[in-house]
Amino acid sequence: MELGRAVLGGALIGAAATLYWRANQRVAGVSGILRGALLGSGDRAVPTAFLVGLVAAGAFAAARAGGAVADVSGGALPVLVLAGVLVGVGTRVGGGCTSGHGVCGLSRLSRRSLVATVTFIATGALTVLVVSRWLAIARLP
Repeated sequence: MELGRAVLGGALIGAAATLYWRANQRVAGVSGILRGALLGSGDRAVPTAFLVGLVAAGAFAAARAGGAVADVSGGALPVLVLAGVLVGVGTRVGGGCTSGHGVCGLSRLSRRSLVATVTFIATGALTVLVVSRWLAIARLP
């Protein structure tokens, strides 16, 4: 059952990226779309609609799952905000995000996107290791 959802989700992401490319001749990199919606000098309607769709799809998925996907109670919200800021800085430094590099760039066989995606994955794995193992040890009584 879960594999079917993952396959469906991946297919929907691929279809959305393809449709966005065909309609706008631009890669569906969410960090770039967010930048265009917030700081763009031209028409902001398309990037804004794309972002509204992302939020609406997340809200729909959460409603279908029977509640929020992430628990932000107990002081987790400041950590999530900090994580979001760090991801934003990382996408600026890395010249894109996982959707731009991982979905769109890899499908175009971009070497730059391959390097970026491997770096994202390795950094994520290292972060999980540090947070789950080493910081957990530091909290022991």
